[in-house]
Formats: sequence, structure tokens, C-alpha cells
Amino acid sequence: MEFSSMRRGGSVARRTLAALVCLVASGGTVATADEWWNPADQAGSDSVLVSPESTPSHGSFDGMLSDQYSAAPVRPIAQDQDGLSPGPDPGLVDPDLEESEELDDDTFEDKLNAFAERLDSLDEGFEGLEEALDEVDGKASNKSLVVSGSSKSTMKISGRVHVDAWGFDTDDDPAMNQFSAGPEDELNRLGFRRLRFGVAGKVKDNMVYKIEMEFANGNDSEFRDAYLGWSDLPFLQKVLVGNQKRPYGLDHLNSSRYNVFIERPYVIEAFNEDARRLGVQSYGVSDDEAWNWRYGVFNQRNVQDEGNYTGDHLQLQVAGRLANTIWYDETSNGRGYAHWAISGTHADVSTEDNAESRFRTRPEARTSGTRWLDTGQIDGTDYYNLLGLEGVVNLGSLQIVGEYQSNWIDRDGFEDLRLDGGYVYASYFLTGEHMPWSRSSGTLGRPVPLENFWLVDRCNGCRSAGWGAWQLAARYSVADFSDGADPEFYGGEGQAFTAAMNWYWNAYAR
Repeated sequence: MEFSSMRRGGSVARRTLAALVCLVASGGTVATADEWWNPADQAGSDSVLVSPESTPSHGSFDGMLSDQYSAAPVRPIAQDQDGLSPGPDPGLVDPDLEESEELDDDTFEDKLNAFAERLDSLDEGFEGLEEALDEVDGKASNKSLVVSGSSKSTMKISGRVHVDAWGFDTDDDPAMNQFSAGPEDELNRLGFRRLRFGVAGKVKDNMVYKIEMEFANGNDSEFRDAYLGWSDLPFLQKVLVGNQKRPYGLDHLNSSRYNVFIERPYVIEAFNEDARRLGVQSYGVSDDEAWNWRYGVFNQRNVQDEGNYTGDHLQLQVAGRLANTIWYDETSNGRGYAHWAISGTHADVSTEDNAESRFRTRPEARTSGTRWLDTGQIDGTDYYNLLGLEGVVNLGSLQIVGEYQSNWIDRDGFEDLRLDGGYVYASYFLTGEHMPWSRSSGTLGRPVPLENFWLVDRCNGCRSAGWGAWQLAARYSVADFSDGADPEFYGGEGQAFTAAMNWYWNAYAR
């Protein structure tokens, strides 16, 4: 690239100039890189120092040094009987040089020091220019990045469109009715599952921000991520303040753009409904990216639907996650890896009517407002503790993922409860791709087809096509929201088997 070429040329010039100064300072003989020695054809004959004007140059630094250093033919140095040179040939001594006035040592040293300082200043300038050019290169490669010339802030535009279509058997079936639309007859569904638009970026010097809105509900828009924070901090590394994901449940921490299945499992949706809450959270990663962690304090009250809540809303929880990529195959660019993580939370719950002590979930399908598993408001809840374990193994095109979560609920005046659940799934790319892994966050990355999907007519009447990436997957999910210790409490039990086939048209559509 031109930028790289400019930097290399500048470095060579500085090194050549520095070498020239060192030779002069040490009293050495200086010759240009465009000159070379022609040895004598016979003993005793004159040798000639040839200049570029008379002989073509090869691999020279043209223009780096002046041609005024080109030398005229010179006589060989006198030798004694042993072939040694006792001193310079008197014929090589310039008589004018002997009569010239010698340079004052102090004056020469002062000039040399000043020149060295100037070289250091130029070198610092070149380093600053290289950093600026690198920053321009990085921004130019990200076409979705908008750069402000005045404030030096950046803004990256993002969005996603997810469309769901559901079909049901038209025969009357009470269970299917409940699955589809509650008491109504079953109806086929077509609609936007997600319709989001957002902006994110940086503000000088180390501030970051993100705002993302959800428009899938028509006139009732909602916000999702809405935070600002700081990166490159000592010890804490990165801190975000605002509405953001709570740090438990791998399937929730994964972006919905990269998840293998359309909907998340029972337990993930129930114990971390809507995922995001207002809070303060720190994010960190080890130097080798083998470990990453996040922890923070959140208000359990969900305000992203309406933007605010009026009343006694403060119900704090402390949550965290520690993740470890125990194996990552660098030689295959991450086609093989293994991961485990532990996460948890301690949440204090209000005893008022607005207590956040209800756990519920849909039947792994976004078909209606009906929740198949629902504890209702759990009476007497004082606090609850949640513990989660997760693991991932990826071997080329095959991936196996599993999670388990358990929730212990402490109640005043009632029996304590324990709710739990988990899932396991396997996926396989028929076309040879793999599910990428982000070691810095401990989450799935963006799948990239080896060949994009495309179809074009060629001029000879034939057609050419690419078929994208094809992935098969199967998942088993279970949840138990009833506890035998309290026969009067029943939140429901559920099991689900889900099969999936994903067709990735390119890295951004499927």
C-alpha cells in the first residue's frame, strides 16, 4: 500500500543518514551506495572507483546521496615486500588538505549533537505519522463507521431484521390452541421477531457508547442496549453504565444474530427474562485471552418497555460470570476449542406487589403472550441465589453446547424453593464451516460461509451459483419450576425437543 511504502522509505532514509553521520564522526571513509570497486585486471595496474555516470547501477539508492562524492581514477596504495601497506601513498594526499585549518573539536561536537537531536525529533514525527496512518487504515476498512472531523468521535450504525413464520395444524386441538393463541383457535403467524436499529461508537479519549431501539412491536418501540462507559481503564479495564445484559446464561449473552436456534431454551428465558437491566458492569480479559470476566450491580426492575417506572423500584442484585477458554487451536484459526464458565447472582427482592420474584417462559416459540411455565408471584420471597454452569466443545464443523442453572429462593413464612433446568444441543455444518468463538467475551462469533449464496446468468446462456453454508442442529431442553417441598407451589414442568436447519446466505444473512 502507498502508506506502508512511504513509511518504509522514510525509515531507510533515516537509517542511511544516521549511518553517514556515524562514519563521519568516527573518521571513516565515506562512499556513496551508487559506487563500487572495479578490481584491476593485472597486478600493478591502476584501479578505478567507478561512478554511476559511467556505469549502470544495480540496486542503488538513487537520489539518497549526492553525486558529488563520485571519485576520479586513483592510484593503488603502495605496498612493501610483505604485501602490507605501511601508510598512505604520498600520491593520494591532497596538498590543499594539509594546509587547511583543522576543525575545532568542540564546535564539531556541538553541531553533531544538534544534528542528532534533530534526527530524534524527526523520528518522533514519523512515529506519530505512522500511528495516524494506521488509525486511518483501520477506519477506512470499517465501512459502517462514521468519523466526526471536529470532535474526533466515531459512530457505527447497526441493525437487524428477523422475520418469523409459524404454521399449525388446522384440526381442533386444545393443546395446540393453548400453544398458539390461548383460548382462541390456532392461527398461523407471520411477523417481525426483531426489527432493530442502533448506533455505537467512541468519544475521545476513552469513552464508549451504544443505543439500540426495537421496533418489532409496531407503534410500541422499546430500547435494548442503552449505555455509556469507559475502556482501557486500569484494573477494571472496561466499565459500562446503563441498560445492558446481565452476566449469566451463555445463550442470552450470545447475540441473537449468531444463535443456532430461533428461540432460547426454557430456563434461559425464565431466569433472565429480557436479559437487560439498568446497572453498572465491569468487563475484563486476560492478556492471553484465556480468561474473561464480567460483574456488576443491577436494579431488577425492567424499564426497557416503557423507559421508566414510578414507585418503589429499587431491588438490587449482584451478578457475575467467570469464563475460561481452556483450548483454542490457533493453527486451524479456531476450528477447535473448548470453553467452560460459571455464573451467578444474589438478588434481594421486595415484599411489595412489584416484587421481582416471578419466573416464567414461553414454549420455546414466540407465538403469543401465553407462558406455559409460570410460577406467578412467589409469596414471601426475601432473596434468591442463582448458579449457572456452561460448557462448549467445538471440533471442526461439530459443536456441542450445554448449560445448567439452579435457583434457590429464600422465603419468609413459607418453605424455601429450588427451581432448575438446562439444555444440551449439537450442531453440524454440512458444508465444512465452523462456529467461531470470541475468546475475549466467551461467546459465539459470526459464522462465515466458505462460499456465499449467489445465482447469476452467464453470457453463454449458462448459470453459475454458490450455495452458502448449511447447518443441522438438535436441542433437548428441560425445566422444573415445581418443588416437592411445598405441595401447594406449582410453576410447571416442561421438556422440549427442537430440530433446526440453518441456511447461511452470507456472513450477514440466513
